[in-house]
Amino acid sequence: MSTKTLIYIAGPTGVGKTKLSIELAKALSTEIISCDSRQFYREMNIGTAVPNNQELEQVPHHFIQHKSINDIYTVGDFEKDAIIKLNELFCKKNNIIMVGGSGMYADAVMFGIDDFPEISQETKKKIKIFYQTHGLKGIQDLLLKKDPKYYNRVDINNPARLIRALEVCISSDQPYSSFLGKKRKPRNFISKIIILSSPRNVLYDKINQRVDLMIKNGLEDEAKFLIKKKIPLKTVGYKELFPYYEKSQTLENAVDEIKKNSRRYAKRQITWFKKYKNAIRLSANISVIDVFELLK
Repeated sequence: MSTKTLIYIAGPTGVGKTKLSIELAKALSTEIISCDSRQFYREMNIGTAVPNNQELEQVPHHFIQHKSINDIYTVGDFEKDAIIKLNELFCKKNNIIMVGGSGMYADAVMFGIDDFPEISQETKKKIKIFYQTHGLKGIQDLLLKKDPKYYNRVDINNPARLIRALEVCISSDQPYSSFLGKKRKPRNFISKIIILSSPRNVLYDKINQRVDLMIKNGLEDEAKFLIKKKIPLKTVGYKELFPYYEKSQTLENAVDEIKKNSRRYAKRQITWFKKYKNAIRLSANISVIDVFELLK
C-alpha cells in the first residue's frame, strides 16, 4: 500500500470499530483520525464512548474531545481541519486510519461536501416558524412528503438536519437528496472503506451492555452536570435522562429509552453504510492480520 491511503473503518455503534482501528493502526505504524461527531466535545465523555486513556495512549488520535460543546463546529469545519491534518500526516505516513460512525462527516473527508443552493432568510424564517408551531413531528412529516428518500436515511430525531433538508427542498423545489453525491472534490489520497457488522441480536446485546456500563461509570452525573451548565443536549444517551431529572420518569425507564434509541441509531447507521458499494464488508470478530492481508 504505497499509495497514500485513507482507511475508513465504519460500522454501527457498539460493533467494535475502536478496537480494530487501534490494532490496525499499530500494525501499520500509523495514526487515527476520529470522524465521530459526538466525540469531538470534551464535556461529553461517558455517553459518547470516547476511547479510554489506555486506548488513546497506544496510538496517536486526532479530533477526540478537541472542541467545547459551546463551540459552533460544522461538518464543513471538520472537513477543512481533517484535510489539513491528513496532508500533514501523509507527509510521513502512507496509510492513515479514520474511524467513526458519523457517515456524513466521513463522506466530507473522503468525497467533499455537496453543493447546495443558497437559502434565503425568508425561507429559513418560514421553516423556523413551522418547526415552532408544528414541532418535531411536523417537520418529520413534511420531509417525508418532500423527500422520502432522504427521510429514510437521516436521523429523524435531529431537528437541525431536518430543517436544513427542508430549507433546500423548499428553496430549490427539488428533493434534498437530489443534491447529494453530485460532485466529488479531488483528493490526493485514495479511500478504502471497511464496514464491520455483527448479527443483529449480538449487536443489540453489546449496545445494551454498553449502556449499562455507561450508567455504572457515571453517565447520570455527567448529563446532570451538562444540564446545569445549560448546555442543550439532543444526542442519544443524554436527552433520555431529562424526564428522569424532571421526575416524570424513573431512571430504569430512562435507561431503557437510551438502549432503545441507541439500537435505532445503529439501525440508521447500517442503512447509511449500505450506500458504500465498493466497501470491504467484514465480520466484527475478524482478526487484524486478516484485515491487513485484505488491504494489500
